Amino acid sequence: MNQNIRFPAEWEKQSFLQLTFPHANSDWNYLLDKVSQCFVEIALAASRFQDVLVVCDDIQRVKSYFQTSENIWFVQVESNDTWARDHGGITVIENGRAVVHDYIFNGWGKKFEAGLDNQITKKLFEKGVFENSSLKSFDFVLEGGSLERDGKGTILTTAECLLSKNRNEQFSQEEIEKYLEKNLGAKRILWLNSGYLAGDDTDSHIDTLARFCDEKTIAFVGCNNPDDEHFQALQQMKKELLQFCNREGQPYRLTELPFPDACFDGEGNRLPATYANFTIINGAVLVPIYGVQQDEAALKILQQCFPEKEIIGINCRVLIEQHGSLHCVTMQYPESVGLNKKILQYNG
Repeated sequence: MNQNIRFPAEWEKQSFLQLTFPHANSDWNYLLDKVSQCFVEIALAASRFQDVLVVCDDIQRVKSYFQTSENIWFVQVESNDTWARDHGGITVIENGRAVVHDYIFNGWGKKFEAGLDNQITKKLFEKGVFENSSLKSFDFVLEGGSLERDGKGTILTTAECLLSKNRNEQFSQEEIEKYLEKNLGAKRILWLNSGYLAGDDTDSHIDTLARFCDEKTIAFVGCNNPDDEHFQALQQMKKELLQFCNREGQPYRLTELPFPDACFDGEGNRLPATYANFTIINGAVLVPIYGVQQDEAALKILQQCFPEKEIIGINCRVLIEQHGSLHCVTMQYPESVGLNKKILQYNG
């Protein structure tokens, strides 16, 4: 355990939210206008509460999707795809200062080409986008969507992802725990061994399954239909969550999120729709919805989890066509990371 490093919780005060915008040379080509409008909706919703940094292949092209709006900033950097949660920087507070960690992103275990995405955080620093922070690079594969934390040293993750082949297979579970303790200041790590979503490419990222809402509350995906393929795995995941205790030794307050009606792509493949993939920002929680009957209930449940925040539903049906959702396309940076607006293009 590194006493000088703290991995801040997502609900702590933020400086800005990063998006990496879709383009024609990505897998979004056949849905480009539709998915672009979804990204615009996310950016506009977030910009009501904080700055938004939009990483673009072509600034003028991307700006054409936006009308005048406060707090939206653009920077041109090449990308393979759009999943900022996994190629974005992971920020820690070390000795009171913000340090942005740049881990290897290898397309979720070498499933997809990610060479450009893996360079985005480094290039943003080279351009001077970040202020009041330093960059530290690691020879270790780690994606933001694989880690949940309470800001006080607890990390929640899944064994299927962090122990998967083609990431860090040379390390044992114990060695990975020590790595997270040393570099993220983890004091304890809670491992889930069960839980998955059909159509997921990430090897069960925790942010699709179970999320900290505060230090004592975990919202998780439930499945109560014995005929659903997810039933046994998610029931077992629930049992595991019931065994976990918070830092004070008390069981977590568990909030079960409904399982959305099954969504399928044009070829009949099931898509990974989940309400757990919400994004916490200053003053609000952006929640993915899918145009199904469970949407309203999910929004009400999350309002109870975040009574002091505005709950904003954003239709992310198009995002799951490429097997991710709202949290997957966003990465937040804490208040201590500055945004150098003098060098960025503004949509105002």
